[in-house]
Amino acid sequence: MGISRRTILKLAGLTPLAKIPGVSLAQAQDRQFRHALTLFDDIKYGPDFTHFDYVNPAAPKGGKVRLSAVGSFDSLNPYTFKGDPGPGTTNETLLTSSLDEPSTEYGLVAESVWFPDDWSSAVYRLRPEARFHDGKPMTPEDVVWSMQALRDSHPFYNAYYKNISSVEQTGDHEVTFTFSEKGNRELPLITGQLAVLPKHWWTGKDASGKQRNIQETTMEVPLGSGPYKVATVKSGASIVLKRVADYWGKDLPVNVGQDNFDEIEYIYFRDTNVALEAFKGDQYDYRLESSSKDWATGYDFPALKNGRCIKEEITLKQVEGMQCFALNLRRAKFQDVRVRKALNLAFDFEWANANLFYGQYTRSRSFFNNSEMEAKGLPSPEELALLEPLKEQLPAEVFTTEYANPVSNNSTERRKNLREASRLLAEAGWNVTQDGNKSVLKNAAGERLNLEFLLDSPTFERITLPYKQQLELLGIGVSIKTVDGAQYERQTQTFDYDIIVGNWGQSLSPGNEQRDFWGSAAADTNGSRNYIGIKNPVIDKLIEAIIFAKDREGLTTACKALDRALIWNHYLVPHWYVAYERTARWDRFGKPETLPDYSIGFPTVWWWDKDKAAKVAKG
Repeated sequence: MGISRRTILKLAGLTPLAKIPGVSLAQAQDRQFRHALTLFDDIKYGPDFTHFDYVNPAAPKGGKVRLSAVGSFDSLNPYTFKGDPGPGTTNETLLTSSLDEPSTEYGLVAESVWFPDDWSSAVYRLRPEARFHDGKPMTPEDVVWSMQALRDSHPFYNAYYKNISSVEQTGDHEVTFTFSEKGNRELPLITGQLAVLPKHWWTGKDASGKQRNIQETTMEVPLGSGPYKVATVKSGASIVLKRVADYWGKDLPVNVGQDNFDEIEYIYFRDTNVALEAFKGDQYDYRLESSSKDWATGYDFPALKNGRCIKEEITLKQVEGMQCFALNLRRAKFQDVRVRKALNLAFDFEWANANLFYGQYTRSRSFFNNSEMEAKGLPSPEELALLEPLKEQLPAEVFTTEYANPVSNNSTERRKNLREASRLLAEAGWNVTQDGNKSVLKNAAGERLNLEFLLDSPTFERITLPYKQQLELLGIGVSIKTVDGAQYERQTQTFDYDIIVGNWGQSLSPGNEQRDFWGSAAADTNGSRNYIGIKNPVIDKLIEAIIFAKDREGLTTACKALDRALIWNHYLVPHWYVAYERTARWDRFGKPETLPDYSIGFPTVWWWDKDKAAKVAKG
């Protein structure tokens, strides 16, 4: 029987520092642990920082904030593939992000982290004082169990953490993650985002003696470790969180000036229209508006005029990702690029923006809108170095033409776009035939070209219906199916649809998540965000160029190259974006003098202002 390396080290009496896979004892002794990690740039806050710049360290504690949610919930377990979870008690992560610098994380459950020069592993030292709400410490055993449990419970975690080949305890308060590939700079940051779950709770039994299962829905409040925990639940209607008075991490620099409200209540409404009316009636405090129509016409009520309610547009330094009508390539009818081009030609954005959106939106032309990563003009020499070896597998336009969506500013342009769409559909084998008194598109097998839009809210019907009319002019059969949140979740997770509204947000430093968005492996993984079903080796190679970029310039170049490859394959019908946040709030709150660059920070860094609240109450 052989003796393992671990056994040898134990018998030799070596320190835990020497137990890191692939690291020599000398290297282990020389390790310089860091208080923070960043992808490329300098770390803003040094090891002795006391609080983030965007907080008020003297912010008062107290009060209650009421927030809205649309739909319902049937679970308090956020980690399972099943059900529709509501907001609940949180479990703290190894590291936590700041809100005023990109791709940077600071110690939370882990007080420090180390990784070798080749990024082949990462070692986290846990804070001895870190506790769950039942007072039990967070241990390396909890970290190891959490990683496997999350991978087993949800396809997203399985994909997100797929490059973690092993996790093991390497000291009393130390955990080592070993990666399956070297040079992936983002992996230490990704592992830092791991929520540390209480193994003893999830592997135990509930009050009735039933064995708990993290892979199943539950209305039992899970054991947490964060600044809030669930206090009351009204099934499908509301959830109240209460601040944990003895929260173990309240005095850490990353938490000073944050989590200021005593209570946070989430109130559920059946749809967005009801939610807006409830806001006007002071049934909740803060609203992030997603409807341009409501923003333009729905905020004319007395409380806004007398200053009790504030309507504000806040500009942030953020990348506007891609929202679109996502075409499911798993359906044979979308495999022909000419069909996909035709569907974009039939979408009249200019009419929608003028008549439905009150001119507030800009048409999306990139997967990285409003950023330095957006592909503009023709490819640069640096981009060509990535694209030229793949030239035979890319659309020719990638190299010759700057992408632009079709424009329909008038009836002449609309008719021109529809004629071109009709021509492309005919080339793809869809020809106009008579079906009774209707002109319809059929293929050689006599099958009609039918499309079904799957929606989760009536709000989007007003946008889809005019598009439906344009498609029907081409002879395409169109139906719109609006379902509740739970059914929508089930169908999207199993890719059971023709067309959905797809939305991929982007960070300032895209990375491994791109595999889940567009990667071939994700196309066949239920629960992934590859809603389109892209299986393209060229796309896979460009994703890897992003992940393994060695500096900011290389990352930006790779994102532009990927952007060109995605947009010129016409996988979707682009929507629009707005480069600011539309907010409204009842004027009961204080906020820091300077908000963070990349987030509004509500309610995390805001606080209850009793004097303002008293004025609002007086009317």
